[in-house]
Amino acid sequence: MQDAPLRNETEVPRAQPAPARAPSIEKLVGPWEEFRRVIPLVSLKSLLHERAPGVPKVAILMCTMEGQQFLAHQLNSIATQSHPRWSIWASDDGSADHTHAILEYYQAHWGADRISIHEGPAEGSTANFLSLTCRADIDADYFAYADQDDIWEADKLERAVAWLQSVPPDVPALYGSRTLLVDARNQHIGYSPLFEREPSFRNALVQSIAGGNTMVFNRAARDLLRLAGEDVGAVTHDWWAYMLVSSCGGRVHYDPYPTVRYRQHDANQFGANRSLPAQWRRLRQLLQGRFRGWVDRNVDALMRVRHLMTPENQRVLDTFAAARRQPLLPRLAGLRQVGIYRQTVLGNLGLAMAALINRL
Repeated sequence: MQDAPLRNETEVPRAQPAPARAPSIEKLVGPWEEFRRVIPLVSLKSLLHERAPGVPKVAILMCTMEGQQFLAHQLNSIATQSHPRWSIWASDDGSADHTHAILEYYQAHWGADRISIHEGPAEGSTANFLSLTCRADIDADYFAYADQDDIWEADKLERAVAWLQSVPPDVPALYGSRTLLVDARNQHIGYSPLFEREPSFRNALVQSIAGGNTMVFNRAARDLLRLAGEDVGAVTHDWWAYMLVSSCGGRVHYDPYPTVRYRQHDANQFGANRSLPAQWRRLRQLLQGRFRGWVDRNVDALMRVRHLMTPENQRVLDTFAAARRQPLLPRLAGLRQVGIYRQTVLGNLGLAMAALINRL
């Protein structure tokens, strides 16, 4: 048996390829840890022990999607509400950023009784909000819609609950308010339009006056929304709530006091539409027939729940739906008979134009 050849002392050994390394735990969690360090968490220790006997409970229905940039600020504004008894039901529609991790981070600090996390239907914000609204396991005295990127004024829930308590509990009631507009840095840039005409079904047919981010409603209104179902096909959940509650004999209150800092940024699904360019875009959509398409969807949804409406509002809906299909003169006469209206002079001029060119 031959001996193994001796290695020359001057020979440099060949470098062996290093085994592939798995990513270090620091690299995997580093970005989240860095992000977590700047989350301005508000502690709830002062509230967790406070049972607030006799104070009605508010279920906050929050929908999220890719919301990591502003979500923490919204959660903190909820934590500092003067109304102490609330819980958040967060429905995430499949975020690929840190949204879900932020929700879990707050849940770890606040407890599952303050914030619970659920999977949304991944069919858009309207479907997500309506799916939350119709969940049978959410039990509360009042219900509030919440967007992921706004900031609530500290007395938002307190003001809403105070008005809702003035309505008999068996009457559907919906509260909404004006908003204060802020930019991405939370700097004040204006207000949403101030509406002064009385909310009604005749107004709701052609206009949504309060953003869902301001809305709070009672159990009777929530029961009505559940009865209508989550697959109604309406354009937006807030417009639908206004139409449904007002058509079925409920009460709607528009508070001129801004309760929400409505953040305007590039990722807004809907903006405040207060600037001239935004109003021009709305007019162009009207002329192109987009507004008519929205009304088509809403009328179809309302026809499904016509049996729930008051007799007067059944007649309003039937006359409105029939007039939209008529030639010019009968159409104008029918719409005049219905008495539909928007909240501003400019809005009513646009409504008249839409009626004339059959875009309503």
